[in-house]
Amino acid sequence: MSKKMNLKNKKKKKHIIKKSLFIMTFLLSIFFTIRLLASISIKDQQDEFLTFLLENQNIYLEDKRQGFSYFHKMMMKLLNIDLASPLTFLNRDYKGLTSNTVVKLKKSETNKKIETKKENPTIYIYNTHQTEEYKPTSYLEYSVNPNVLMASYILEEQLSKKGHVVLVEEESVSKLRTTLGLNYAGSYKVTRSMMENAKKNNPTLKYYIDLHRDSLTRDKTTLTVDGKNYAKILFIVGLENSNYQENLDFTNKISDLLNQKVKGLSKGIYKKEGPLVNGVYNQDFSNRVILIELGGNENTIDEVYRSLIVLGEVLDEVIKND
Repeated sequence: MSKKMNLKNKKKKKHIIKKSLFIMTFLLSIFFTIRLLASISIKDQQDEFLTFLLENQNIYLEDKRQGFSYFHKMMMKLLNIDLASPLTFLNRDYKGLTSNTVVKLKKSETNKKIETKKENPTIYIYNTHQTEEYKPTSYLEYSVNPNVLMASYILEEQLSKKGHVVLVEEESVSKLRTTLGLNYAGSYKVTRSMMENAKKNNPTLKYYIDLHRDSLTRDKTTLTVDGKNYAKILFIVGLENSNYQENLDFTNKISDLLNQKVKGLSKGIYKKEGPLVNGVYNQDFSNRVILIELGGNENTIDEVYRSLIVLGEVLDEVIKND
């Protein structure tokens, strides 16, 4: 009887040892994987832009933090990582983020809400050439493709922080163009219908911002001030419409104030008219239609982001005094 008991105890001990070894191996593999990932640095990235990207992720996990599993609790205990929050992972000496960024992320994470329909928006941001992209960077490793639509969302965030209610057009211009049988040159017809629809559904809209990027070489689209690179800003005003003077005056205020804040950031206003030129750019729709060429295809989204912070400040001041 005692031999059977001893044999049974030995088997039980072996089972416990095997189980313990498996758990330890599993945890160690997770630990070293995290250490490896944490050692990877994101080059040439800007804290503010990383904050923008990451604080807008994972919002649908906010209400799922109750009822943690034992594994979840174990990860919290051993590695101080909350599986429902990417911020706890990033907090582990991630080289692309400073402590200030992580603090900002933690604050924003608790306040993030799933957005519902906006009430009484006054600013409408759209992209006639929605697929215009900026220089690919290591963000591509994270399936982030920087383009003018992303720039629109960044500008929306900057203006929203200052109390403005902003709409960003999300409908695909290229799909609508295809549906209507229009070529690339017909993009302005598509965005015209979008503007009309936006105004119909939101009568409070007053300011319309068409955000593009240029295709000039980097030396013509980049400004360096105090060791920081900015994407230069160029404004386009079509002279072949009845609103051109009012749009021109309004755009001049924005351009001048930009250069007061960061000398050389605005390249000024390019006035367009004549044969083989679109001298309208939908600016006949309103006397507050602004067409912006923000940087070029050789600018990074970080440089664009830096310029958008200044542009947001300027638009806020000009609009509040309008």
